[in-house]
Amino acid sequence: MKNLFLIIISLFLFTGCEKEIDLDLDDQSGNIVIEANVTDQVGPYYVKITKSVAFTADNVYPVIKDATVVLSDNTGQTETLTYIGEGFYETKTFSAVPGRTYTLKVSAEGKVYTAQSKMPEPVLLEDLEQDSFLVAGEMSYTLLPVFTDPPALGNRYLFNYYVNNSGKIFEAFSDNVNNGMANQRPLFLPNEDDDGDGEKTKVGDTVHVEMQCIDTNVYTYFSSLLQIIDGGGPGGGITPSNPPSNISNGALGYFSAHTVSKKTYVIQ
Repeated sequence: MKNLFLIIISLFLFTGCEKEIDLDLDDQSGNIVIEANVTDQVGPYYVKITKSVAFTADNVYPVIKDATVVLSDNTGQTETLTYIGEGFYETKTFSAVPGRTYTLKVSAEGKVYTAQSKMPEPVLLEDLEQDSFLVAGEMSYTLLPVFTDPPALGNRYLFNYYVNNSGKIFEAFSDNVNNGMANQRPLFLPNEDDDGDGEKTKVGDTVHVEMQCIDTNVYTYFSSLLQIIDGGGPGGGITPSNPPSNISNGALGYFSAHTVSKKTYVIQ
């Protein structure tokens, strides 16, 4: 599997009123790739730093071991992360809460890369509701995340979910259409085996759902993937495109400060 800029992502349907995003299709092998997350959950938090490879190359990504990685926030909190191996840098004492703006600074190979992300206020994932329907004589399933969008326009959500121990599926929601209302958009579960290595969702399967409240730049990063997937759906497609990063100086990847709410559901 390629890094997040060369991601195999599983998506089914996408609706919304976002602007089209121009995607960079050029070969960017050798570029730094930074994947960083800070959440409202108890740390430690991790930053992964690697280098990109050509889309046609083997899935072996050189790690960067000697970077200086600093996390800070707008209250004066700051910490230099510790390298723990395999390209990962770890916090020891850093804490994160909604409403603050977080800054990431990475110094590596003579360059400095920075990014900011403001952690939104949390929206609770209250429940999951199942819908079942026949497709070509076979039962298929969706799950509706039960939550209410706040009145203010501009909320963005990322859902990552998986069935049993299968690969994760990602969907990005905005409130452009359904602002301030109960959610009406379902998560589509794997309902057909497109490439021979997946499984159709069935009764008794456990679906694990994580809902993240994300900022606009992180939403742009993930939702732009939807523009470059041919066919979509669980099992999706492979793309050599690079979603627009919120990290400076030509880095690939993203930095996200987000809240987390989780639920599990057993298909009935």
